[in-house]
This record gives sequence, structure tokens and C-alpha cells, in this order.
Amino acid sequence: MSIVGLYQPLIARDELVACLDRMTARKVTMISAPVGSGKTSLLRAWAERPDRDRRLAVVQVRRDQHDAQPFWLDLLAAVRQAFGTTHGEPPTATPDFNGRAMVDRVLAELAEHHGRVILVIDDADELASTEALAQLARLLASLPPQAHAIVSTRRDLWLGLHQLRLAGELAEIRAADLRFTERETRELLEASGVTLSGAGAALLHQRTEGWAAGLRMAVLSLVGHPDPERFVAEFSGTDRTVADYLLAEMLERQPAEVQDLLLRTSLLDQVNSELAGLLTGRPGSERILLELEDANAFVVSLDPGRTWFRFHRLFGDLLRLELRRTLPEQVPALHRRAAAWFARHGHIVDAIRHTQAAGDWPDAARMLADHAFSLTLDGQARTVEVLVRAFPLGTAADPELALVRAGSDLVQGHLDEAAAHLAVAAAHAETTPPDRRRCLEMAIASLRLWLAQRRAHLAGVVEQAGFLASPVTGRCGEEIAIANDLRAVALMNLGTVEAWSLALTDAERHLREGATLAREIARPYLEVACLAQLGFASATGSLATAQERCREAIALAERHGWGAEPVIAPALLTLAETTIWVGEFGEGERWLRRAVQALEADDAPGIRLRLHLVTGMLHAGRGRPREALEQFRAAGRLQSQLASSLALSSQVTGWTLATQARLGLTGEARAGLTALADDKSGAGEIRNARAVICLADGDPAGALGAVRDVLDGTAPVIGYVTVVEAQLLAGLAYRALGDRCAADQSTERALALAEADRLMLPFAMTGSQELLEALPRHQTAHAALLTGILDFLSGSSAPAGDRRPPPPVHELSPGELRVLRYLPTNLSRPQIATELSVSVNTVSTHIRSIYAKLGIEDRSAAVHRARALRLLSAVR
Repeated sequence: MSIVGLYQPLIARDELVACLDRMTARKVTMISAPVGSGKTSLLRAWAERPDRDRRLAVVQVRRDQHDAQPFWLDLLAAVRQAFGTTHGEPPTATPDFNGRAMVDRVLAELAEHHGRVILVIDDADELASTEALAQLARLLASLPPQAHAIVSTRRDLWLGLHQLRLAGELAEIRAADLRFTERETRELLEASGVTLSGAGAALLHQRTEGWAAGLRMAVLSLVGHPDPERFVAEFSGTDRTVADYLLAEMLERQPAEVQDLLLRTSLLDQVNSELAGLLTGRPGSERILLELEDANAFVVSLDPGRTWFRFHRLFGDLLRLELRRTLPEQVPALHRRAAAWFARHGHIVDAIRHTQAAGDWPDAARMLADHAFSLTLDGQARTVEVLVRAFPLGTAADPELALVRAGSDLVQGHLDEAAAHLAVAAAHAETTPPDRRRCLEMAIASLRLWLAQRRAHLAGVVEQAGFLASPVTGRCGEEIAIANDLRAVALMNLGTVEAWSLALTDAERHLREGATLAREIARPYLEVACLAQLGFASATGSLATAQERCREAIALAERHGWGAEPVIAPALLTLAETTIWVGEFGEGERWLRRAVQALEADDAPGIRLRLHLVTGMLHAGRGRPREALEQFRAAGRLQSQLASSLALSSQVTGWTLATQARLGLTGEARAGLTALADDKSGAGEIRNARAVICLADGDPAGALGAVRDVLDGTAPVIGYVTVVEAQLLAGLAYRALGDRCAADQSTERALALAEADRLMLPFAMTGSQELLEALPRHQTAHAALLTGILDFLSGSSAPAGDRRPPPPVHELSPGELRVLRYLPTNLSRPQIATELSVSVNTVSTHIRSIYAKLGIEDRSAAVHRARALRLLSAVR
């Protein structure tokens, strides 16, 4: 019999569809019922109803969705498709996914559009991640007014929607609502060409209890049956009995080639014509699959082109049971064929699953070991964990899996366990053939390097990274690709630890090599990571260069949807730090807020130390020493979690001690200074702190002695800003000694060093306002910078409670004030527009308005007038 002859049109359930349509007036509609109840059919019938006033964003959750990230990427793509928007390149997977940020992103894009939009989420029960369910609950509770959601699930989900229910904003359709009535059962039989008596139809409805899938399977068997009344009379038993019976009835009535295709392809979650042909060994699979779907024979197409298909899940489970019963000896070979096809086409997870299903555990372990790192970089760390758990106990000790377990441990921060697994992997690598040993040794070296970076074991990093210094050539392209992945990660980690240890030349070289290689092998996540660290590596030199590199990294991250992910946090922190150095506190605080958001899913002590350090800088610049001290102390506590001291530790310790002294805690500061080891106390940042303590104790001569080695270049320093601080501290000491000439010379040297980047923060942190005011204007070569710093200090250096309020600035709009901030710089109007992300016309309009409101005619006069009115300080 032809498959087309089995076609069963679905009846129109207009009342149920209308009910669903009315329910969408509420914020959320839940459709909760067992498998085969007709949930998806109802959604399709409702969606096909014409309605110009709505847009639909439809997502079907993938089976066994262990990772939240793919679901949210699918939902975001559906929203964009519904509105016909792109927002740049499609979001890309990342190993450090930030679910909260993604929910905020979906909500923001929904709020951008004013038309009515309905999110349709089918098979929500497949979300196996509690994190994803919590994020979904937050999305549903926070939908903008014009957005609504329909969630279809086989089981009740704990989404905490009680507040919506109390507010009357939650509608529900349950199994009882979806059951076919007796009238609908008769309509289904008539539409399918099946003639049954009234009693027979009532009996069928009673036996199936209106279960849509049961009715549909029964009708398929009844079409053309010689004795339909007898069939219905014998149609009874438990669900398993009914399912087994209907499966046998349906399979027996299919052509032999269709039966064979159904059985052999049932072991696949998804099938296309090529795969079906491979497993059956015959052509014509595409025609059969299309006819099966047209016949509503539990085959559903997954794409608009109808090239990929899946079986109804219950049907697929039963087919697999029948496959094991009738062709048990062929099951392993079928899995091997499927695994080989998936591996050739780059579907590595499916290839590993089918290799496991074939019982080829050593091959599955090797394949997982080869690709676990790549899968992690694609945001599938949890999938890797699930694959590892699928290995039976007897194979759990496979040394190939040790490498995989080490990577998972590192992601989760289980560093001791990672080290133990790496030791097992290293011992195993020694026993492998040479052509494979190279890739294993590269993977081990890369993970050891990553472990060293996480532990701040800087001394051992170069030893691990040296193995990865040259490109890899091998026998097959797959091995080369894996090796290149590992080498790019190694270069990123090596450059990162070199940047932290201030080996800046090597750091820049390795990070640039890593970014270039990542670009060549199409690993944008690694490219972003390298660029973000490259910005940090530049921060101790030119602030402008550091900012340029950070903005490049952030732009690339945002194109791939990673603007709020941990990978970009180093660039966000560096932008915050550099803007704070030049006194742009409002801008620095904005970047800090973004960094805090990006680090929600990252508790690594190194990056958290930087977060506290930069936050302390902001408080210190704003005249909040107690808050600054709290942040510096928090940074200091994180140092104890690292295996070795970072180069920044001298800055953390120095600023902690100096802030204590400025708050009058000189005894505590001196005790901290005394407790330092000799190899720490010679750093320039610690010498500066000693000078601050001496000045607080009334010992200016001691302060001069403390900074002498900083000023003559013999003391190691983090960067030139330490020398600027030392010059200012020397000036304060000379002033206290009554040597005005020497004080002016030190101040002039500090201005000369600060000129290139127009530093402001060191002058605020050292309390140098009176020192600057005493410098004769006609004697300085940096009069413009001096004036700018004094304007800055008049609005920022005094304690918050003692500052004089600036004059009212309500005459200038917020946009005009933002433009005004850039007028003292050398930036052109197009450059200012780029900085503010507005058009040049907008900048020109604001500038004309500023001129008019200030009563001047040119830019120089506007800057002079704004400084006189202290407007530049007021907008910080």
C-alpha cells in the first residue's frame, strides 16, 4: 500500500484553537499534557490562523537539552526572525555563558519593538538544566507589555509563576482540555474514511480516553482494515500493550522497504535522506520520508526545506524496541555507520554518542579526548560531562578520559582534581604511538598551562608553553585542527600570565600570535580573549593604545554576542582603569558596571583582584578613602588564594598601606610595612607607600629617602604612573622642608610624565592640589595640563562632605554636557561622534548650542568659560 494512501488529515479543532487564542491576551499560557496529547498540533493550527497584528517567535527545545546556551541562542534567533532584525552577526556559543545577561538581551530586543509578539516555546520539558529553567522563569515574569508567551511541556515545570497566577496573567491548558471528545473522535474517523458504528466510535473513544496519539495510531491501522469493528473491540490493554499492538499493526501494513527504513533509522534522533540511505543501503529514502510526513505517520520535518526529519518520540522509542527484537545483531553496525557519517560531517557529539551505543568504548573515549577541548570552546561543557557519565564503570578509568576530566575540572575550578587527572593522562601519553602522542602531549601541556594560570603559578608557565611554541604538522587535517585549537589556547594563557607578570614584550607577541591563529582557524572566542588580554598588557604603557585595543576586543565580542561574558572582562576592566587614570570617573564607573556583570559567572581570584583594585582607584579619586581601603583590602585577601604573587600585588599592598596612612592609621600601616618580606619591600609602589607613611608621621626627609630609588630608576615599578606618584610625593616632602625650588622641580617633572596621557588620578590620590597651585604658571612648560588638573581637583579631591557644590548646569542638556567634556581634548568632531556613538551632525548641533548658551564663539573660549564655571568638573 502506498504511504500516500495512509494520509490522515487532522480535523479542525476550532473551539480549542479559539480558546488558546483568547488565552494569549494574558501574559503567559502554559500547555501541560503527556506526550501525544496534541500540544504541537494545537500550536500549529493556532499559528496558521491569519492575524496581522501579531508576530510569532517559535522555538522547539532540542532533545535532552543539558546546556542552557543553545536554547537561549535559538530563542534570540527566533525573536530576531520574527521582527526581521539582525543586530549584527548571529550570537555565537561561548564556554563561559552568562544566562542572566542573555535573558536581559532577549527582553531588551523584545522591548525595542512596539507590535504584539508571542513567544512559542514547544517541548520545554526537554530543558534538563535547572539554570535554564530559572532563566526561563525570569524571562516569563519580566516580559514587556506587548509580549506574551506560550509554553508547551509534557510535564509541569517549576517556574515559580504563582504571582502571575494571582494577578490573573497565567492561563493553562491541561491534558483534560486536549482530550478528543466523542464528537471529535467521530469527525476524525469520518475525515479518514473509516466507517464505524456509533457504538464502535464510542468504544474507541472510551478505550483511548481521547488521547490524540492513540486515536491517530488507531485510525492509521483502521484505514483499509477488513474488519474495523473487530479491530476496535480488540483494541485494549495497558499503554505498553496498546503501543506494542499498534506498532505491529502499523508496521505490518507498511511496504517492506518502509518498515526497513523505519526500523533502521529509529536509532537516530534526526534523519535525512543521505543517512537513511546509508543505514538501509538503498536509494529512495527522501521520497519515503516525505510521504511519511504527508501521511502524518509520526514523522515530522525539522526545517523549511524538509530535508531533516524526526520520529514522534513515543513512536521512535517503540521502533527502537522492535529493532532490538528483530535485528539485534545489526544494531552495533548501524550505530558505527551513523557514527562515521556524523564524524565526517562534523557532528562530533552525535558521532561520540553512536560510538558509545555501538559499545566501542575505547574509540568513543579517544574521540571525546580529541574533541572535548573544542566542544568546551563551543559552549558545550555540560554536554561533555554527560558524555563522560555515559561510559560504564568498567571504562571510567580509561586514560583517554583523564584528559577530558581534567578539562572539566578546570572549568569548574577543581584544580587539585585537574592536576591528578593530568598526571594520569601524561602517563598514558607515553604509551601511545608517536603520531598520536604529539597531540596528546600538546593537550596536556595546554591544560597544565591553563592550570598554572588559574593558580598563578607563573614560574612554571614557560616550561609548559615551550612545547607549544611551533605550529604543528601531522598526518591528518583533523589532528592539525585539534592541535591548532590547543596551541591558540596555549598562546592565550601564556600571554595572559606574562601580562600579569609584566613581561609585556613577550605577552604582546604571544597574544598577537594567539589572536592571529584564532582568526585563521575560525575561533572568534579565542581571538576575543587574546585581544582583551592584549589591552591589559598595554595599560602600563600608553593609555590611548590600551583603550584602542580594548575597544577592538569589545567590538568583536559584541558582534558575536559576548559583550557581557567573562571573556571580555579584562578589556572592560582595562577601559575602566584607563578612564579613571585620566579623571573620567563617570565613564570609568560605566565600564566597571559592565565588568561586574560580565564576571557574574567567574570567581577566578586573579580577575576579581583587578576588579577590587580598579574599584578602589575610583573611590580614591572621588575622595572616598575608607571605601577605597575596603576595596584594596579585598584585593589583598584574594592574593592569598594565588600560588605566587602577581606583579600587581605591589600596587595592591602599596595603595593599601598609603590609604591607611592617609586615614591616620599610621601604626597599622607601619606594621604592614614591617611584615613585608625583603624581596617585596623594594618595589617602587611599596617605597611610595613608605613615603606616604613618613609624610603622615611628619618625617619629610624619610619620605625623600623612601622614593629616592624610584626617582633614579633603580627600584622596579609597575609602570610610569608609579614614578609620577614618587615625583609628587617628593614635591610634598620638599615643600614640608621649605625647599620651594626643589618642590617646583619635582612637580614639573610629574607634569612632564603625565602630559602624554593627561593623567589626573595621581594628583588626586597624593593630595597635590596646593603643590600645583604654588607652581608659577610662567615657569611651567605644561600650563594647559596644570590648569586642567587644577580644574579637575577642585571638583574631585575634597572629601565628599566638604565639597562646594558646582554652579547650576541645568542650562546645558545631558547630551551637551557629554560633548562639552571632549572640547578640551584634541579630538575632532568626527572623533567625538565616534566616542559618543552619535552622528557628526548631532555633535555639531550640541556644540552650536553650547556656544550660544555660554555666550562665546569658538572652542577655545568655550573651554575657558566652562572651566571658569566649573562645568567640566560637574559632568564627571
